[in-house]
Amino acid sequence: MTANSPRNGSHPRARRLLSRLAAVLVVAGIALGGSAPASAATDEPKASADEVVALGISTGSGARVEPNGPLVSTITIANSTDDALSAGSVDLEVNPTPLGDAAALDSWLDDGSAAGDFRTVATEPSPPVAAGDSIDVGSVADAAELGALAPGVYAVRARLTGATTNDPEATAWTLTATSVLVIAPANTQSVGIVVPITATPDDGVLLSADELAELTAPNGMLSGQIDAVTDTPAILAVDPAIPAAIRMLGTSAPASAIAWLQRLERLPNDKFALQLGDADPATQAHAGQKSLLTAPDLTPLLQTADFPTSTSAPTAPSTATPTPALPDNAALMAVAGSQPGILWPRGDLTSSDLATFDGYLGAPGTTIVPSTSFEGNPGAHAVVDGHSVLVTDAAASARLSTAATSTDPIATDREIAAAAGHLFFTSRTSQTVLVGLDRSQKRSPVALRDVLSAFASPAVGLATLRNSPPASATLRTTAGTVRAGALTAMLADEQRLQAFSSILDIPALMLAPERIRMLRTIAVGLSDAAFTTATTDRAKHVQDLLGTVSIQRPKPVQLIAASAPLPVWVRNDLPWNVNVSLHSTPSDPRLDIQETTEIVAGRASSTRVDVPISARVASGEVKVDFRLTSPTGVAIGSAETADVTLRADWEAIGLGILGGIIGLLFVFGLIRTVRRRRARASIDGTGSEEHPADEHPADDTRPDEAPTSPTKENE
Repeated sequence: MTANSPRNGSHPRARRLLSRLAAVLVVAGIALGGSAPASAATDEPKASADEVVALGISTGSGARVEPNGPLVSTITIANSTDDALSAGSVDLEVNPTPLGDAAALDSWLDDGSAAGDFRTVATEPSPPVAAGDSIDVGSVADAAELGALAPGVYAVRARLTGATTNDPEATAWTLTATSVLVIAPANTQSVGIVVPITATPDDGVLLSADELAELTAPNGMLSGQIDAVTDTPAILAVDPAIPAAIRMLGTSAPASAIAWLQRLERLPNDKFALQLGDADPATQAHAGQKSLLTAPDLTPLLQTADFPTSTSAPTAPSTATPTPALPDNAALMAVAGSQPGILWPRGDLTSSDLATFDGYLGAPGTTIVPSTSFEGNPGAHAVVDGHSVLVTDAAASARLSTAATSTDPIATDREIAAAAGHLFFTSRTSQTVLVGLDRSQKRSPVALRDVLSAFASPAVGLATLRNSPPASATLRTTAGTVRAGALTAMLADEQRLQAFSSILDIPALMLAPERIRMLRTIAVGLSDAAFTTATTDRAKHVQDLLGTVSIQRPKPVQLIAASAPLPVWVRNDLPWNVNVSLHSTPSDPRLDIQETTEIVAGRASSTRVDVPISARVASGEVKVDFRLTSPTGVAIGSAETADVTLRADWEAIGLGILGGIIGLLFVFGLIRTVRRRRARASIDGTGSEEHPADEHPADDTRPDEAPTSPTKENE
């Protein structure tokens, strides 16, 4: 804890230093008897939180000191003002009255209140601190200065006095920072630490190649977790979705991800697998599930090009095309070396839930439960109504979880000291303690390593804990209903998706990712606020998915023919082709229309469908209702109605007009032809009068006629 006083102005380095200490430094000068500078009068304008001088104290890794051992501390002074801080003095003070219990410990660290008087055990001069800079002051108090302190937890504080800034209006600073000193008992306490290894992808399904490349890079989050637990006795709880994401990529997986998985598999640490996506078994039990929600079959999502073909030599010549050797679902999600029969749910459990868990596992199993779920402190191994449970110390787990996520050494050491104090109080009833770190993707590898180095005992493993004599315990929690109700609603949505997915050739392409998203929505690591947001987003996502295939709203159509195709557009926003049936129903039975049209709608596009119609009525207004169904008869999208205006008599009129025009053209052509022939005949007749065609001389005699008798003519 730190007391600080604001100053006017700002400084870039000041902001950086404050962010380093902000997680653990709290204003406490007045609360602990210190005084703020005179310039901090109530009528002075408040400065920003960046403009402070801050004090922090670290009492060493774990803060556990053997009886008659020295107290080695590091006191950090951070000057975030625009003015240099002068030299001063730092006092290290210890309260010889031990803190009585865990509640008193938290009260001291969080509120700065402790019974008894403090005494100074060491005084060190503090050097000047430039504006925006920080310095560390080492302090050592030996056994003589500490006095005869019995095993226990003692309040420790550091006080800065006499330091001033160059501001002429400022007076000397008086700042205080708090921690604890733990005098270890003679007997040694054994601590086991469970470290969950989880990672949530952006799309809520499986980590992509790019995400894996980032997380498993040398400075990536997953690489850092493996670095931190290597050569430690940490117990690992692994989300099988991580190795599954790597194995599913086959040869396309990043080299760093493959190397990471190999490192995980080679670790000798005790391991057990979480449910896929770290889904909460308790939520499933409270929702009445008779079995754990199974992980989906991921094999339909595999890309065969990412897997090499089998290299085994054929026993006989074959012309068959070689096929790749694809892993099965169990191989994809296997966590090498994991111990079966362990569940790690949320803490809102009842004894009936433990019986349900045994049913889930098919045999008596072991459930990891926080100590806050029990009456009293049952120790690391307990039995509840005949069911085996491993109990994590909730207070120490919370402190060490905070320490593991800190990037500030002072904050890490302070939380480690607090955890050491809690473990001391636990040691009064149990010499074996189990700690379970929070699910987190923000752990600092350095801080996690410090936590494991300070507390993890090689002798405490899963087998040791499960085989140790159990204590009888009673759960005091009640079954949660909020998450159970949300899961019930999500399962109903999943049934709607199962029916909807019948439009796909391979329904698993949709259902497998959606099952994983649902499992992640009920993840143990989600806070109540995050869970509420996740369930809301989940419901909206399902609704959006169900609306990805639909009939586009038709525009009014006018048809002037008695029969013609009626255009309809089917929208498909899915990344896969879909198979649907378009059903058409006219409002007037005198309009004939194709009742069902089978459609294969292209992915991420709109497909035009021409529905044949023929009209038995010459004209009129007709409404045609359209709806889509899957091949199994499931309604898809919402129905739409097209307004169709028929003008079929226009076709007869048009044909009559066209026939009349053709007839007129024919008559006109005929008349024209006759007139032309008459004109030609008239021209031919005029020519024969001038030049008779049968003209003969008067005295010519035709060959077939006999000459006239002259005698008779004379007569």
